[in-house]
Amino acid sequence: MAHINAPGGAGSAGMRGVHARVSAQRSSARGARNSPVPQAAPLAGFAPSTSSTCPAPAGLPRPSSPRSLTCAAAASPSPSSPSAAGGAAAAAAVHAASAAPLTGATLVSYILEGPLLGSCGISEEGVRAAAGEWERLGRQLAAQLDFEHDAMDAVQKLRIYHYYLPVYWWAAAQLEAHRAAGHKTALVLGISAPQGCGKTTIVEQLEQLFNWLGRPAASVSIDDFYLTHADQNALAAAHPGNRLLQLRGNAGTHDLALGTETIKTLRNLTAPGATAAVPRYNKSTFGGRGDRAEPASWPVVCGPLDVVFFEGWMSGFAPLPDSSAAQLAAIDPALPVVNEQLRGYRAAWDELVDSWLVIRIGDPQWVFKWRLQAEERMKAGGKAGMSAEQIADFVSRFIPAYAAYLPGLYGSGPTTARHGRTLIIEVDQNRSPVAAQPPPVV
Repeated sequence: MAHINAPGGAGSAGMRGVHARVSAQRSSARGARNSPVPQAAPLAGFAPSTSSTCPAPAGLPRPSSPRSLTCAAAASPSPSSPSAAGGAAAAAAVHAASAAPLTGATLVSYILEGPLLGSCGISEEGVRAAAGEWERLGRQLAAQLDFEHDAMDAVQKLRIYHYYLPVYWWAAAQLEAHRAAGHKTALVLGISAPQGCGKTTIVEQLEQLFNWLGRPAASVSIDDFYLTHADQNALAAAHPGNRLLQLRGNAGTHDLALGTETIKTLRNLTAPGATAAVPRYNKSTFGGRGDRAEPASWPVVCGPLDVVFFEGWMSGFAPLPDSSAAQLAAIDPALPVVNEQLRGYRAAWDELVDSWLVIRIGDPQWVFKWRLQAEERMKAGGKAGMSAEQIADFVSRFIPAYAAYLPGLYGSGPTTARHGRTLIIEVDQNRSPVAAQPPPVV
């Protein structure tokens, strides 16, 4: 039985706790949990794994399905008819097409319009051969998201069939290639994406979908590996003039050793019945500064695992060379120290990643908008939220790293990117894939 700093476990003394959003949700919904995926070019099917039963200890939270997506609906095209009657008819036709249920030939046609097929290695023949499986998985995703599949609006259809499912098929092919190469460990899929662009939602949906298919998956974020409150205070005190290290977030504010051990343990959680208690981090303590949660609240992950999703806003960032010190200081005087701290991340974490998904955005300033939207939703739900000024201050601590490292990430891929194991997709301000996707960089 494998444990990561499990309560009372042998490794407790040397480990430093943080928050891990890891789950081993096992759903038998609709009786299809262990149903095989049929073969379809260019993605071959593979048999589902046999997973053990591993209920979470009483009182531990389970991940809940998101109630809805927050991206804005795509605007319908304006009718071009010169007459009012013609314009109304055109608008009605557009609405009818949007409201039509996606099934059969209509679904295939819609899938083939998606912008991610080429990037994800999915051919027209593959879509047609696996049309029934696309619909089955689409209906499951709709259930997870609380969408009514046969009455989805334009954004909901796009989200499932133009975004999440193409990425799922790519991830499934990555797992197949991982197994074909002889690896017995879980596939570690790194997801690098800026804050607010939807990475947590897509990870949650993919994790649930893999588990539903009987391919056990778990997820963890770099947020789970922040320093303890005491250690963060010590770091801030050691760099009193560096605003980027006063609060958690940037390189240097993570416990690299904890992250290494956590990822390695999850990756090697291959024996039926083996478990790992994963540390958690509570962001709400100490007035929002955060600290290690009590060991009793850490979730337990049960083996065997097929996939480990490892996501983060700065995952795969490559430090700039010493010759770029002046360039870094011009971006922000506090950045050179962060750049030095970043040098340890590749060996500690990135080398453990088997495949990479990068979600690219057009402008890091969008993070301000997305964070503001999130805070407004919290306030509308009766929860406390930051003011616009507080949001600006919070996000401004991440913008220097985006300015310094996103060009390299988008131009060359993450630090350990490999040909055939790296997918870069671009989304717009509404978190939807853009029509013209970036070409491969590795």
